[in-house]
Amino acid sequence: QVQLVESGGGLVQAGGSLRLSCAASGRPYSSYAMGWFRQAPEKERELAASLTWSGSTYYSDSVKGRFTISRDNVKNTVYLQMNSLKPEDTAVYYCAVDVTDRGTPRAKYDYWGQGTQVTVAS
Repeated sequence: QVQLVESGGGLVQAGGSLRLSCAASGRPYSSYAMGWFRQAPEKERELAASLTWSGSTYYSDSVKGRFTISRDNVKNTVYLQMNSLKPEDTAVYYCAVDVTDRGTPRAKYDYWGQGTQVTVAS
């Protein structure tokens, strides 16, 4: 069973930066995409960024140019560098694994972390 553990969330002032990490306890498949979702109160969960095994990325329009996703395939870890944070980035951030390696918003993500809170103060 694959387990995902996120870390790196916290409270930051607007304009600041945070880096989230997500470590997978085991390799879920030969190749897979990893994504970062977020869900703000009373809003739908959205895919903020994803990265396929071959390196293709997806960013939502709301984070494009400010967030960068990267991964260490040896460590089975994915990172989300978040710069120029805004109050509207406040949400619980979840990492997830897509074993079909598509990494698209509509892909089926099979494994999920427990989430980490990011709060951006204005």
